[in-house]
Amino acid sequence: MGLNDTVSAERVHIGFFGRRNAGKSSLVNAVTGQALSVVSDVRGTTTDPVKKAMELLPIGPVVIIDTPGYDDEGELGLLRVEKTKEILAKTDVAVLVVDASAGMGDTETELLSIIRERKIPCITVYNKCDLQLPEVKENEICVSALTGTGITELKEKIGALAKTKENTKRLVADLLSPGDVVVLVIPIDESAPKGRLILPQQQTMRDILDAHCSVVCCQDTELSQTLSMLAQKPRLVITDSQAFGRVSRDVPADILLTSFSILFARYKGDLAELVRGAAALSGLQDGDKVLISEGCTHHRQCGDIGSVKIPAWIEKFSGAKPQYAFTSGGEFPSDLSPYKVVVHCGGCMLNETEMGHRIRVAAEAGVPMVNYGIAIARMHGILERSLEPFPDMLSLLNQ
Repeated sequence: MGLNDTVSAERVHIGFFGRRNAGKSSLVNAVTGQALSVVSDVRGTTTDPVKKAMELLPIGPVVIIDTPGYDDEGELGLLRVEKTKEILAKTDVAVLVVDASAGMGDTETELLSIIRERKIPCITVYNKCDLQLPEVKENEICVSALTGTGITELKEKIGALAKTKENTKRLVADLLSPGDVVVLVIPIDESAPKGRLILPQQQTMRDILDAHCSVVCCQDTELSQTLSMLAQKPRLVITDSQAFGRVSRDVPADILLTSFSILFARYKGDLAELVRGAAALSGLQDGDKVLISEGCTHHRQCGDIGSVKIPAWIEKFSGAKPQYAFTSGGEFPSDLSPYKVVVHCGGCMLNETEMGHRIRVAAEAGVPMVNYGIAIARMHGILERSLEPFPDMLSLLNQ
């Protein structure tokens, strides 16, 4: 996979924030060298977040996000401010843009407070320094989007902060040794995209190959036959969560088994926190509210895992009839107090920062959170086995 093919969820997300008419869009265009955002003297020209996946030297593959003014007003303005808050949840590096002639105000102070609370690396940029040259402190810089003054230095500072947010974890390679064989179980049903593999399968396969191991792929219906044909015992079998039940019966006990979703729980989030959350599934009662959240948006099929299969498994496992709420894409409630448990997808379309934010929101609200793979393994009675590749997680099952 070349740099230009790096998926957005694996790129450093750089968000530009500030009040209306501070010059955010002009600065974004100057930093990227592209007319990425519409520029106007009219306050509030940027009405929705503008995102662009691109190569930004000296950083590499990034997602640049221009946001609406945080001081926007009126009914629509407040909605735009909420959109900006959503962007903060996925921001790896924040650029706070201040109009040098106006200086820091309540808007900038509030933004800085949120940024610091979330521990987002941040640089404060005084724009329009061709008109006014303020004194700057540490982690501050003066630039002019109009003349280009300070833009190169700004990019270097952003690059330095971006280096601190790169995800150095491995998806599966750290569980393997060169020469190992890994079997990927990939059911092809009505929900599978035609003619291609989904992102978690692609990323897992690539990480296995990078570890100098071999990959064998099959459907769950051909797993037994595939295992019998292999001359070398697989080090690991990784399955789509939906096939966990059948696959666990077909994989011998001396072969490690886990799922794509559990791997992503470790890679993108907090595996220990999500394993602890699985216990809440057995304590559900009639009428309890369950939030089922997905990080991507897709057309829901008749046998959709999130809206059909998981609710059915929950009711069979718990013996209760909960109430369900569903969210997808960037939508995620800031108030989780009404819910008894959150069941989240693997998060392959979310960056590590956003997935971490969602887990923290749930933890701060005291609401258990579990992801699809862990939940399905728990409800099929095979969670302990699916966590055998991660021995330090097994002790959490008795807590």
